[in-house]
Amino acid sequence: MRANIANKIKKVKLLILDVDGVLTDGRIIYDSQGRDSKFFDVHDGLGVYLLKRVGIKTILITAKGSKTIKPRAKDMRVEEFYEDIFPKTKVLTKILKKHRIKTGNICFIGDDLVDLSIMKAVGFPVAVANASKDIKAASSYITQKKGGRGAVRETAELILKTQGKWQEAISIYQ
Repeated sequence: MRANIANKIKKVKLLILDVDGVLTDGRIIYDSQGRDSKFFDVHDGLGVYLLKRVGIKTILITAKGSKTIKPRAKDMRVEEFYEDIFPKTKVLTKILKKHRIKTGNICFIGDDLVDLSIMKAVGFPVAVANASKDIKAASSYITQKKGGRGAVRETAELILKTQGKWQEAISIYQ
């Protein structure tokens, strides 16, 4: 790993995630009643939990609201999420003040053009493997895993291991 990327990762104190295409594989299924369903990866949820164990919180920001987000956020123990936010930088100042951090302390994982403004604003922007070309170009790291298929877990492990917090995070399982 390049030294400049490691330095960015070591500064991460907060993870912000897009939902559709990052926590999900991007597919949205509508039933005959017009209700939507999304697919989430359990490994990504554990990655978020491991970060929380060492004091790194996670926030969800999505440009599209859905009733499926709140129960998934609760299941992952994410206390803070923002729906129907565009541009996503609209809530960034609020987040910075609330958590008393700087943009350089934030990792954001995105996949598509609606994420571009916030990708350019944070210290460690990450693109999932199947992200758009523009998002990949704006990222410091591109995951090996696709969105909704372990990309968040991959990033969580990268952060924890680079910061030397991996053993602390998994100590509950040993």
